Amino acid sequence: MKKTQLIMLLLLTAIGFQSCKKDATTSASTTSDKILSANINGNAWNPDTVRAAITYNDAAKTKAFTVVGTANQQQVRINITLPNSTNDNDFPLATYKVDATTRVVLNYDEYKQLPDGSYDYVPVGTVEAGSGSVIITAIDKDKKLITGTYSFSTRHIDKDEEGNIISITTVNVLLGTFTNLPYSFVAN
Repeated sequence: MKKTQLIMLLLLTAIGFQSCKKDATTSASTTSDKILSANINGNAWNPDTVRAAITYNDAAKTKAFTVVGTANQQQVRINITLPNSTNDNDFPLATYKVDATTRVVLNYDEYKQLPDGSYDYVPVGTVEAGSGSVIITAIDKDKKLITGTYSFSTRHIDKDEEGNIISITTVNVLLGTFTNLPYSFVAN
């Protein structure tokens, strides 16, 4: 009788340990499912709202991939425009770097009061050529999901009336990822 009780106790203990192990694994996988994230000046950032689209402009024959993520009065915007494009919801897997053109535009915005008293998202500095890139690593055009990475730095220089530098503000948006980010397709 005592042997049976001991075996039952050991069996229940083993099942209990196994249950705890499964719960830990599930929790770990659910915390890493972020469709858009970044590290902004050393702080983890995960937006509350995300919009993404691929838009084809028939008149200009261009295709643009845009993403806007917003949280904590901060906004990250990505816009890549390709000339001589086709009217479909695909986007080339490639590295897109900020250069002297407006083909790749990356912005970090903060929600601020404007001179007229209203509030809106305002860019904090500019991303200069060579200071940012987006890498598109995968796209599923049937499910309309896109995956990649991004990083950039902005810089804003405040000057006095005589042109002397008062301050320089930089924002580093690093380790940015978008993973299986749903997007819409629009053709106009």
